[in-house]
Amino acid sequence: MAKESLLLRLLSKLIPRQSQVPAGTLERQAPRFKLVFFIVNWKRANIVSEFILKEDVRFHYISKAKGTARSDMLDFLGIGSEDKAVIVCLEQVVLVPILIKEALRKINFNSPGQGIAFTIPLSAINDPILLAFQQSVFLNKKISAASAAPAASAANPGTTGENMAKEFTHDLIVSVVNNGFSDEFMNTARAAGAAGGTVLNARGLAHEEMIKRFGISVQEEKEIILILCKRESKIPIMKAVSEAYGLNSEARGIILSLPVDEVLGLGME
Repeated sequence: MAKESLLLRLLSKLIPRQSQVPAGTLERQAPRFKLVFFIVNWKRANIVSEFILKEDVRFHYISKAKGTARSDMLDFLGIGSEDKAVIVCLEQVVLVPILIKEALRKINFNSPGQGIAFTIPLSAINDPILLAFQQSVFLNKKISAASAAPAASAANPGTTGENMAKEFTHDLIVSVVNNGFSDEFMNTARAAGAAGGTVLNARGLAHEEMIKRFGISVQEEKEIILILCKRESKIPIMKAVSEAYGLNSEARGIILSLPVDEVLGLGME
């Protein structure tokens, strides 16, 4: 009996008592995520990278791209034809306002030529990434401070799950077309209401089932076109580009859209 009591005492030290974790803490602080996009001139990419690293963002990726705005919008919107940096961050919802605040402090997105930033909420993520965030959720002082300040969410629409559905005012149209069609594609998109876009080069991989069933061959070199637009402009733009550059065209375009809940740099629309 003595040995059993000793074993129980040892185990009690290893296993956290229920009272040590406030009721509902796990549920309240279970990480929810957003993708945060920054599209800026390539020369300014280091500014974004510096504050992302400073804020300890665990996952972020940088790609070189080109802008596609028409000439009279090039200087005004800052999304013209020069080289662009597309920086994508994965961050917890509770910390996104901190990241956005730092971005505004470093880059004045309301001034012409500074680029754009926007966020997209995620509905799911793979387990190892989720675990990496969960393990540090109680150790992160910024998370604790943000969770204890409900006013921060009220000042930053779209940061809570309850507000997501009604805060979607913009959409990101993502199109994948064969190499060489982006200029024509953007001419059609602009005629339908798009202000501009960003093009990334990519590599397509064929799937035998797609070729057999639909007769769709996949050209290796692809262009991914990102168009950020107001929600009311989404349908006209997607309809126009789908008719001209969809799967039945030479462009073999795949066109989809994602809801965007926070936007910086498009106030001049």
